[in-house]
Amino acid sequence: MFKNIISGIKAYFGTFKLISKLGLWRYFAIPILISVVTGVSFVALTYFFANSLGALIAKAWVWEWGSETFATISTYIGGLMILVVGLILYKHIVMALSAPFMSPVSEKVESHLLGETNHVHRQTSFSQQLSRGIRINIRNLIRELLFMIPLVVLSFIPVIGILATILIFLIQAYYIGFGNMDYTMERHFNYKESVQFVKKNRGTAIGNGIVFVLMLFIPILGFIITLPISVVAASTETVKILKEKGFIKLNSASKEVPKIEA
Repeated sequence: MFKNIISGIKAYFGTFKLISKLGLWRYFAIPILISVVTGVSFVALTYFFANSLGALIAKAWVWEWGSETFATISTYIGGLMILVVGLILYKHIVMALSAPFMSPVSEKVESHLLGETNHVHRQTSFSQQLSRGIRINIRNLIRELLFMIPLVVLSFIPVIGILATILIFLIQAYYIGFGNMDYTMERHFNYKESVQFVKKNRGTAIGNGIVFVLMLFIPILGFIITLPISVVAASTETVKILKEKGFIKLNSASKEVPKIEA
């Protein structure tokens, strides 16, 4: 799996050049707007409600001594909690609403990499792509939260907290990569097949998501360039895997897409 993680990361190299070569920037206008508005909204929520949440947390300290210090710490904890939850919600909201705009980008990348093929894609409409994007990301959000809640609690425990923090980062990366890969997979697989495909290629998803998360911490610019670059990187790597494993037929011998074994 480590090799696949590295491949997922390396797929980012050359993405700017490919985007410019294929003239893809025009497809990113609305997704970038969605990303910026959503990102700024969560940053604003953190700023305005950190004190209120901190005050609620501070009530847990019932002693007089150290109450002011704990109140100050509680404000930072409250802000951190809002920021973490905001980051989790942010990526799923953006990826879900951007699905109809990212699918054509992924298709153009695939056509560029493979040229003309006899492969038959699944035909989906704008509303179907949006519906699938929402379904995939709600599914991933619920599963991510089930892992994240106990890990966030464990992250406050010395020593164990280090391992828990690493796992939090990798889990977020996995589900981000999942969403980015699905823009390509939706043309080839149904919902259940896509889930099975990502499970078999989770290293690629994690590698893609690692760079996504790190890029989000670039002030302002992170909200603008992260999604376009990560989608193109995920598309190039997903198409490569589909080709290598025979899910894309490059000749007329067979137009049937093989099923993924459970």
